[in-house]
Amino acid sequence: MNEKGLLSYRLYFTAAVTIVNWASLLWKHFHGGVPAHHLLHRQDMPQISDWWSGLLIPLLTLFLTYRIQIRLSRNEDYLKFSTVALYPFLSALFYGILLSLTFSMGYSSITGYLFVGILLLSLFFPVYQAAYLLGFVLGMTITFGAVISTLAGVIFAVIGFILYFYVRAAVIFLINKARL
Repeated sequence: MNEKGLLSYRLYFTAAVTIVNWASLLWKHFHGGVPAHHLLHRQDMPQISDWWSGLLIPLLTLFLTYRIQIRLSRNEDYLKFSTVALYPFLSALFYGILLSLTFSMGYSSITGYLFVGILLLSLFFPVYQAAYLLGFVLGMTITFGAVISTLAGVIFAVIGFILYFYVRAAVIFLINKARL
């Protein structure tokens, strides 16, 4: 796979995500209305309509797949597509779906553990990368809407970056220092 092949996959993937997203929005519109979600799940906070996902999800998908393409082309090893993009995307997608399911079924304690689990996983995996963020946001969009999912994903990406590069590095340094 070369640069031109990645561009066509990016555009096809973005188009597929956009079509699925708009199909979901239209289905919701004709079956009871498109929901709006309160920030922090509190009634006194403002509501954000899921209609915003019609704009945000395609733009976010296009931008994050561009970041994935940049990362792949920087390595100049397109054979690592599965380890650089596919596996991180699918694992984060599954994690976002699992988090959404536990929240919507009312298992708040499991949802809390999953939120803490992201922080623990960020010590071992680079969850701040674009493939993880895209999978996480897409996995949570049906339940939480695109805006809240994106905000949560960006917050976890920033915290994950700090934990992965600074806290993890400090722990590794201390372990190596203790061995001497």
